[in-house]
Amino acid sequence: MEILKEQYEKEVVPALMKKFGYKSIMEVPKLDKIVLNVGLGDIKEDPKSLDGAMKDLAQITGQKPIITKAKKAIAAFKIREGVNMGAKVTLRSGKMYDFAYKLINVALPRVRDFRGVSANAFDGRGNYSMGVREQLIFPEIEYDKIDKVRGMDIVFVTTAKTDEEARELLTLLGMPFKK
Repeated sequence: MEILKEQYEKEVVPALMKKFGYKSIMEVPKLDKIVLNVGLGDIKEDPKSLDGAMKDLAQITGQKPIITKAKKAIAAFKIREGVNMGAKVTLRSGKMYDFAYKLINVALPRVRDFRGVSANAFDGRGNYSMGVREQLIFPEIEYDKIDKVRGMDIVFVTTAKTDEEARELLTLLGMPFKK
């Protein structure tokens, strides 16, 4: 399922070179990695929720997630340093393009009342972040087998220098931005 990678090489690279006037093909921005993160605020009450989140992430990405830990203690939230707080997966190369294709063409259209993703979620350095409210939009997740509906953060890390370049790259790859 290298559809998105082939599309990048055949359509996206020439379009970006023309629009931004790159002299070399190495200047053209590309997807570097996609990071999926599930934060668990309820881990104090339900320690088993980490297992469910890890299982869901592994099913969605086809890759084993790693556990994220709290970097510092926050007394107001009753969090100690080093306590497990969530799980994340970093996708690169083939799995990254497969996941991006699945997200854009299968999962996002399944969101109720979907009108596109926000075009304002760029960080100023060419990276795009978005949130998903429930993991049920992915076809691998079966409604009957989940313990709880969880959201996740998805970060597209690109080699683009500016937000405009990154927005054009993601648009050409098929990301449905709001008009």
